[in-house]
Amino acid sequence: MSADELTPPEAARWAARAGLPLPADRHAAVAATADHIHSVVAVLRELDFGDTPPAAAYRAGEEKRDAAV
Repeated sequence: MSADELTPPEAARWAARAGLPLPADRHAAVAATADHIHSVVAVLRELDFGDTPPAAAYRAGEEKRDAAV
């Protein structure tokens, strides 16, 4: 387990801080799920979106079409 992984007691503490009662038998599952989500988000953060405009700039139905197609 790396130092960045959420432990079951920490998962319970964070759930309690958020006002979400978390039964003791769910602490480990919630911690594992949170760790998995964190690992997926970490991969997304590494992606280079450089010239990709924000979603607010996208207009459905107004895609540029290649004249050669």
